[in-house]
Amino acid sequence: MPARELSAVLFDLDGTLIDSAPDLLAALDRARARLGLPAADHASLRHHASRGAAGILAAGLGERPGLDMEQVKRQFLDDYAAALWCRTRPFSGIEQLLVRLVEAGTPLGIVTNKISRFADPVLEHAGWEGCFGCLVTGDRVKYPKPDPEPVLMACEVLGIAPQNVLFVGDDRRDIDAGLAAGTMTAVAAWGYIEPGDDPGDWGADLLVRSPEELWATLSMESGMESEE
Repeated sequence: MPARELSAVLFDLDGTLIDSAPDLLAALDRARARLGLPAADHASLRHHASRGAAGILAAGLGERPGLDMEQVKRQFLDDYAAALWCRTRPFSGIEQLLVRLVEAGTPLGIVTNKISRFADPVLEHAGWEGCFGCLVTGDRVKYPKPDPEPVLMACEVLGIAPQNVLFVGDDRRDIDAGLAAGTMTAVAAWGYIEPGDDPGDWGADLLVRSPEELWATLSMESGMESEE
């Protein structure tokens, strides 16, 4: 990592903190069923889970051109909103990572393109309302990631200069947004990396394979340790 003081950590949500693909793809299957189509191949579509409804529907309904995609999208989002925490769970090791960061007194935030309608209840279901000092969603900014605006907003809310913040995400848009905002950046390689894509080419400061590896790197580089 660059030789800068690390004072706060920002996280992307889907594909970084939570594995929301099962519930998003279940909503896709219900959309397909309404069109008389069989369930989708979830394994081949998982990496679209961090690309929002438009990305999931484009990939999951490609064999049905000519659809009224706005209507399909509205139905998909209503359906997802009603069942967004059935099989969604934090990635393995995330809960322990957050506990350690909170115990170390590290300010935390979330920067996601997911809109508030979905992001707010996800945090409630996860029990994380008290963990994060800010939640910047795609509908709370004019320009979402990869624009730096949401990252800069999170830094402002936390009251910490971007150069002293690490932004962790699983999509190139996260890294591009962090770099443009002036933060340090880390690729969460456990997330929804597109097959054939090499996140080592994204220009991030770190590439970590697990939350445990991220904690080990942070505690080694920045001397983080529990206040207990």
